[in-house]
Amino acid sequence: MKTLLIVDDKLNALRLLTDYLTENGFRIVTARNGREALYVARHEKPDLVLLDIMMPEMDGLEFMRHFRKERQTPVIMLTARVEETDKVIGLELGADDYVTKPFGMAELVARVRAVLRRTAEPTPTTDVLRVGEVTLDKGTHVVRVESRKIDLTPSEFDLLIVFMSAPGQVFTRTQLLERLKGDLFENVERTVDVHVRNLRAKIEPDAAHPQYILTVFGVGYRFRDEGD
Repeated sequence: MKTLLIVDDKLNALRLLTDYLTENGFRIVTARNGREALYVARHEKPDLVLLDIMMPEMDGLEFMRHFRKERQTPVIMLTARVEETDKVIGLELGADDYVTKPFGMAELVARVRAVLRRTAEPTPTTDVLRVGEVTLDKGTHVVRVESRKIDLTPSEFDLLIVFMSAPGQVFTRTQLLERLKGDLFENVERTVDVHVRNLRAKIEPDAAHPQYILTVFGVGYRFRDEGD
């Protein structure tokens, strides 16, 4: 049974989400603010976090800043904010997905299961991708640049698999969104740009002058191939 940590300062929202997700087969732990959520996450080690943004004491974005230093557990933001910039900030901090309030419970469960499926799908341990100094092991979910191990969020890892599985192939932002979220995604192409920027910061020797994830202006992105 997968454990979900729900973080929301509104008690009625916590009860509603807890009841519905419990009925759908999840074990639920809760927190009322980001500070409490950090404590609960350290002790309960949830498989996924459902995170409200607007909370007292420590809001969701501040929680993300601290949490990503400790764990790469997938996070879905629950936000009433409609501004794209707020969603982008959460993605930049390492969130994997977001759902804008008000949302349908069936949609939320589908998104939770989709993210958990991406992070738990068994893959052969021998399936290793190598391009230049970057090595990705699908089985162990380990990425290394030279000998240095790189910590990636689940979405960043999935995106890197797409790139490294087809070096040189150009992907549009829409294609990359579809690879990341299947049929469950809001068509916000900026989401891909944020994940690409995060990936570059982690794997590139100089993110300002990328050697691996290359921009194809007016189209999208591609991963370097042996001809570059």
